[in-house]
Amino acid sequence: MEGMWPPENISLNPGKRILFLTKNLDLIRQQIQEGLNLRMEDLKIEDLLDDINTDMMTPAWVCFSHEPEEIAKNAYAGLLHNGKRVICENDLKNGDFEVIVSGHRKGTGSSRETAAQCEKWAGIRLVIAASFAPIHERNNINLGQLMANHSILERLQSGEKIPFNEFTTNYDLITQKIIESGGLFPFANKLRKGTIGLPTINTPKRPMTIAEKIVANNLVNQNEGQCVKPHDPVIAAVQGGYSHEFTTAQVHSFLINEYGENYKLPNPNQFAVFEDHLLYADHNPKFTPHLDKIEVLRELQKQFQRHTKVRDYSAKNGVSPGICHQVAREEFINIGDFIQATDSHTCMGGASNALTYGVGATEYASLIYSGFTFVKVPESIRFELTGTLNEGCTAKDVILKILSSHARAELTLDRSMEFGGEGLASLSIDERATLCNMATECSGKTGICEADDLTIEWLKNLHPDWDEVTMREKIISADENATYDGGIHYIDLNEIEPMVAHPGNPDKGIPSDPTNGVLISDIGKVTIDIAYGGSCTAGKIDDVAYYAHVCEAAERAGLKVSEGVEFFIQYGSGLVKSEAVKKGWHELFLRVGVHLIDPGCGACIGAGPGVSTSPDQVSVSAINRNFQGRSGPGKLYLASPLTVAASAFTGYISAWSENKFSNN
Repeated sequence: MEGMWPPENISLNPGKRILFLTKNLDLIRQQIQEGLNLRMEDLKIEDLLDDINTDMMTPAWVCFSHEPEEIAKNAYAGLLHNGKRVICENDLKNGDFEVIVSGHRKGTGSSRETAAQCEKWAGIRLVIAASFAPIHERNNINLGQLMANHSILERLQSGEKIPFNEFTTNYDLITQKIIESGGLFPFANKLRKGTIGLPTINTPKRPMTIAEKIVANNLVNQNEGQCVKPHDPVIAAVQGGYSHEFTTAQVHSFLINEYGENYKLPNPNQFAVFEDHLLYADHNPKFTPHLDKIEVLRELQKQFQRHTKVRDYSAKNGVSPGICHQVAREEFINIGDFIQATDSHTCMGGASNALTYGVGATEYASLIYSGFTFVKVPESIRFELTGTLNEGCTAKDVILKILSSHARAELTLDRSMEFGGEGLASLSIDERATLCNMATECSGKTGICEADDLTIEWLKNLHPDWDEVTMREKIISADENATYDGGIHYIDLNEIEPMVAHPGNPDKGIPSDPTNGVLISDIGKVTIDIAYGGSCTAGKIDDVAYYAHVCEAAERAGLKVSEGVEFFIQYGSGLVKSEAVKKGWHELFLRVGVHLIDPGCGACIGAGPGVSTSPDQVSVSAINRNFQGRSGPGKLYLASPLTVAASAFTGYISAWSENKFSNN
C-alpha cells in the first residue's frame, strides 16, 4: 500500500501486519506482545470491538500534543483492562501494522481528528470496520486514509490485489476525488489550480427536509433555487464557525504548513476562538504532567487569533465567557444558518433551526481559508414528538431513549435527526438544544429542530436589535412529502420514563457508552460518590433551573447534599451564571452544599472539578458521554439534570418526583 498514489491496486505488504481489535482483550495483547497473527476468516464480526470511541483512541491527555507524530506514540491509550493500557506507548507504531480492524460504529464521540491521526502516523494505511461514525469517517477521508469492510479484508488476506476504485466506488464524486488526491489539502490545491473539476448538481425540483433546504440555500456556483438530495456532493458557504484551545493549535499549524506563515483568512469576522475546555485541567491529577503542553495549546490559539483576527472568546482573569456551543447559540447562531466548528457537539445549535455540526481540524482549516466547505448532503430521519413529559422527566430522558433504541440499531447513523411535532412545541429551546446536542452520541450527522414562535421569542430576548420579520422569513421548514431515508418515528413523550446510560463492563468488551440506556426503576440501588451537573448538554439556564427546583425542595425538607457525596454544578456560560445569581439560585446552591464552578467544559472532558479519582467511585452526571476514563477512572452513569440533583440528596441514583423528600 506504499508508493505512487493513487495506486492501481491495493494489496497487503509482505512483512506488514494486521491488528484485530477483539472483544477478547487478551487477544489484542497476544498480537502486540507475542506476534500472534489472526485471519478474518477465523473470526466473526461479533468478535470485534464495537463503538470504539475517539476518547479510547486518543484520550484528552494525548491530544495535548498537537503534532500528529507525537500523538501516534500513544495511539489507543484509552483502551484499558483492569485499569492498565492494553496498547502501550509506541506499540501500534512499532508493531509493523498497516491494517486495523474493529466492529460496528468505529470512531463514535468527539470530532477530534487526533483519533484518525494516531492510526495514520503509526503506519496504518487501511481501516476496516462494519460501520463508521460520520465525523470520524470524514476525518479519515480528509487525511487520505482508506476504509473498507471485512469482506474486503478477507480477499486481501487471501492474496488478492483489489482495484483501488473498489475502495472509493461507494462514495460521492467529490469524496472520491479527495481520496484519490491523498486527502483534503491536496484536493483543494488541485481544485485551486484548476487541474480537477467538480461535478454539476442537476437534482430536479423535489420536496426537501430541513437540512437539505439549508444546504441548498448555501450552494456555491449553482443556479438559484437548485435542489439537492441525499448524497449529492456539493460546495457550500457557511455563516460561521469556531474552534477552541483543544483544536486551534492544529488548525493554525496545518494552515502554516500548507500556505505559509503569512496565510490570510478571507472572512475572519465570521469565525471565532473559545477558551473553555482546559481552564481547570490542573484539577485532574492525571493531567498534571501535561500542563506545559496545555499552555502551548493556549499560546498557539492566541497566536492564531492575533494572526487571523477572528473573534476572541478567551478567558479573562481565568474565567471563560462560557462553553463554545452555549455562547455560540446565545451570541451569533441564527435561524437558517449553516455553522461548522471543531467539536462534535456543534450540533447543539440545531435548536435554533440552524444546520450545525462538527468537523475535524483539517476540514475546518480548509473551510476558513477557502470560505466554503465540501458537503455530502446527509440523509434525514424524522422524530415526530407527541404528548408532554411526565414528572421527573426531561429532554435528556428522551434522547437517552432514542440512543438506546434508534441509535443502537444504527437508524440515526450519519443522518440529520429532524425533530418536530406538537411534543417538540411543549419543550423549551434549551430542552430542544439537549436533543440536538446529543445527536452526535447517536452517531448522527446533526440534530435540527423545527422553528416556532418560541424560537423567535428566545432569540429576540437575546437580540432585541434583530428584526423579527427577518427572523420569521429565515425559518426553514421541511416540505410536505419530503423523503426521510431513516423513516418518520413517533415518540410519545407521555411514555418516557427517567433513564440512565450505564457504564457497561469494558473489561469484558461491553463499552461504557451513551447507548446503554436503562430505566432507573430497573437498576436497583446504585450508591454514588459524585453528582455533576454541567457541560454544554446540561449547563444551560433551564438545566440550572432544574437543579434549583430540586435544591429548593431539599432545603424545604431540611436536607443538604448527602454525606459522602460531592455535588458539582458548573455553569454553561457567563449569561447562565448571571441568571442564576439574579434568581437567587447561586446562593441556594451554596446553602445546600453544592460546589459551584465558573463556566467551562470541566469534568465532561476530564479537565476540572467533578472528575472521579478512583476506579471505585461512582458518578451520576448530566454530561453527554460516559466513555471509559473520559471523566476519570470511576464508573459513570449519564442522567438528566433532575435525576442528578435528586441523587445528590439521596446518595443513590434516584428519579425525581415532587414528593421525593416528603418523608424527611
